Amino acid sequence: MKDWCNNEGAKRLREKIREYWAERGYEVDVDLVDAGFVPAMRSARTDLRSNMVNGMPRRRIAKTQEEVRTTYRPNEAVVEAA
Repeated sequence: MKDWCNNEGAKRLREKIREYWAERGYEVDVDLVDAGFVPAMRSARTDLRSNMVNGMPRRRIAKTQEEVRTTYRPNEAVVEAA
């Protein structure tokens, strides 16, 4: 059984979350927070904090200019009436 609450497990989980959303075109910030000793768990705990809202990322990864679809502009040439 993997322990996601210790420091090493939290780091692995952070990378899994980042990779998951990066594959789908999103940028997610995930920070590790040392929560200290938790009597109920009888051990120290490391929490993750992200910039996601309700489990969904807030922004897409910025694309390069070549990947961005240019806006459609109709031909500005004047059509002569016959």
